[in-house]
Amino acid sequence: MLDATVGAAESQAAMPAPLPHSDDIGPAKIIQVREPSVGLQAVLVVDNVARGPGIGGLRMAPDVTLDECLRLARAMTLKNSCAGLAHGGAKSVLTGDPRMPLADKERLVRALAWSLRNEADYIFGPDMGTDETCMAWVKDEIGRAVGLPAEFGGIPLDELGATGWGLAQCAEIAAPACGIRLDGARVAIQGFGAVGRHAARFLAERGARLVAASDSRGMIGQPAGIDVAQLCAIKQRGGSVGDFPQGAPRPQDALLDVECDIWIPAARPDVLRADNADRLRARLVLQGANIPFTADAERRLAQRGVLVIPDFVANAGGVICAAMEYHGATRGAAFEAIAEKIRANTAAVIERAAARNNLPREAATDLALEGVRKAMRLRRWSASTDPRSPS
Repeated sequence: MLDATVGAAESQAAMPAPLPHSDDIGPAKIIQVREPSVGLQAVLVVDNVARGPGIGGLRMAPDVTLDECLRLARAMTLKNSCAGLAHGGAKSVLTGDPRMPLADKERLVRALAWSLRNEADYIFGPDMGTDETCMAWVKDEIGRAVGLPAEFGGIPLDELGATGWGLAQCAEIAAPACGIRLDGARVAIQGFGAVGRHAARFLAERGARLVAASDSRGMIGQPAGIDVAQLCAIKQRGGSVGDFPQGAPRPQDALLDVECDIWIPAARPDVLRADNADRLRARLVLQGANIPFTADAERRLAQRGVLVIPDFVANAGGVICAAMEYHGATRGAAFEAIAEKIRANTAAVIERAAARNNLPREAATDLALEGVRKAMRLRRWSASTDPRSPS
């Protein structure tokens, strides 16, 4: 039998010390899932459900941690609130190599879904290391997932590039605030995967020029511009950016030193820190990944005059699309909603940050928390603690 150990609100006696990243907003619930017989080790964090059941991706990697999951769940609370969605924030992480044999991966994902079948506060979505196929397995097990394949009535986020579409909308609003003309702007993308390649494609349609891209195996730079369609085709065949025929492959870390106008992190957390922030040579950052920079790095960039649009504003396209799918919207309606919400939020954050002379992240967080706290005041019980709910 799968073991789900509940922490936070329900087992505070077992956690005498305050949890990191905990406050009056959350987390509402932490669940550790382990089943040694199938090698299952995972964590679910439900951060806040005042606005509704939490939507958040299932992240799979060998080195995922509780701390990372806590931070990602809070980012989802802020993201869903800022986007005006009737959903709270949550996140799950699954320990394992996402490139393992498909049958092994299916067994782990299905086992995790079944172990969380009664956690109605959480709706699974795809994230780094998981995709529409994984969500189909979850849907088959418990009926509670978004980001599904079209065959399951879903709007395939990775195939259509919902997050990348949102990043392009963000760029159209943020670039002029930095004195950047998007047509001809030089773009560097750290993490040329599902998010990065679609961001490159949509930005190229607006005249931007991809001058550098990296993935887990290296980096390619070409000041004259990289053929985005050709690079996407290489990646879809299972290749690396280093297989691109023009330009000399370089170490992945060299992307930090590329001179560009717009820099998009679209991979792992904390890629920019206090020790390497001064290497970045861009005027605008659109955070395509969740929690890609440390707080120290963002402060350092602000001191240098670099505008950083935080993750839960810039990359909200995926979860907006997922929420629209969950409530039965069409693809066209979902993409219209992404454009409307992200453009409005980007403008609001830039305006508020300038008016209050604070960081864009601080302005965006204030904006998001206003919605969360209002929802908390309007509800008598959270979904996690309602004593009227059946056990």
